[in-house]
Amino acid sequence: MKEIVRKLLIPTCVVPAILAGASTAGAEHHEVSISHYFTGELNLENFKANVAKFEEATGFMLKDSPIGHEDFKTDILVRAAGGGLPDVFSYWAGARTQFVADSGGLSPIGEMWEREGLDDVVAKAVADSATMYNGERYLVPFNYHYAGMFYNKKVFADAGVTELPTDWEGFLALCEQLKSNGVTPIALGSKFRWPAQFWFDYLLLRTAGPEYRAALMSGSAAYDDEEVKEAMAIWRELVEMGYFLPNSNADTWTDASDKVARGDAAMTLMGTWITGYWNGLGLEPGVDYDYFPFPAMREGVANSVVGPIDGLVISSNVENQEGAEAFLAYMMSNTDVQSHWTSSYGALSANVNVDSSIYNDVMQRVVATVAAAETFAFNYDLATPPPVAEVGLSMFQRFMDSPADADAILGDAQVAASAAFEN
Repeated sequence: MKEIVRKLLIPTCVVPAILAGASTAGAEHHEVSISHYFTGELNLENFKANVAKFEEATGFMLKDSPIGHEDFKTDILVRAAGGGLPDVFSYWAGARTQFVADSGGLSPIGEMWEREGLDDVVAKAVADSATMYNGERYLVPFNYHYAGMFYNKKVFADAGVTELPTDWEGFLALCEQLKSNGVTPIALGSKFRWPAQFWFDYLLLRTAGPEYRAALMSGSAAYDDEEVKEAMAIWRELVEMGYFLPNSNADTWTDASDKVARGDAAMTLMGTWITGYWNGLGLEPGVDYDYFPFPAMREGVANSVVGPIDGLVISSNVENQEGAEAFLAYMMSNTDVQSHWTSSYGALSANVNVDSSIYNDVMQRVVATVAAAETFAFNYDLATPPPVAEVGLSMFQRFMDSPADADAILGDAQVAASAAFEN
């Protein structure tokens, strides 16, 4: 990941010939259809603004069909099964893209990638981890995120917190200090399940390590292994110590974020999109909120960071191939688009020509955190096949309702995951 940040810090004036395939003649073809999950709090207005730039620059017109984040996960698989995918759609790099690629739902973009010189645009570390599936290039990385511990600075200050934790003992001491000052340390909004995954990811990565975690994601390790039981026991202890606000499964991620912003809780483990959300509410980065990396837990375990990479892909039933390829190339290569999109969304750009000075102070330090990591791991539901991810996400939610039943919950999850891997 050091390669990502090193290149991000080198501004350049090189702009690839992204319009090579987008002639006026191309505009005479039918419009390019697109579906995506950048809705509501996930930056819809800025996405539309960047689409307008593409349309003006190329002459192509997009038929835009935004779908809510949670509904999108099911909708796109249903449409893929029925051969009804749009020309272009946003998707998460990793196991979800692998799943659709395996089903024959995607069009390779290798020729476009070479024609547009994207090897000179996309950070190599991101390209290597996110764009290739079954030996073919399928995905253009639109942006990436990092999950960290985002906190209310005033709440920390009022509780007398002067140092941020770097190890687990320090984190537990922080939680106890906050609680003793009348503040619940952690908010979690797991109503839609996925926010809980970051706790599972980090606890497992920080104790069992990335190699074991990869084995679990691929089905060669089991949910009732001692490694997983240990991670869940640590999580259970946090819940039973009263470090989480009650009724996590009743709240969405924005509910939890609002509670931290109001001071009802001190911190939340969330992706960097929370910064875009909070900025939109008028909170000032570095003044009203800040972050620290998830603490180290065991000596000798690799330092991993967790997050998703949002990508753009072309469906195998594409009707406007030229327009679809032009859109992917433009949205990745145009530094104005990338700068505007990532800085407003609370994301990071994989475009090596984007000047990192566009990021606020908090995001600048996120860049440094990612650079210092030994591995970048896709978050849980992007690291294991979608049918298995459904098992795990439900497991996390069930656990938050009844942490004392953790071992039984893990046993049930292993039965269900084994069946999902076999099908």
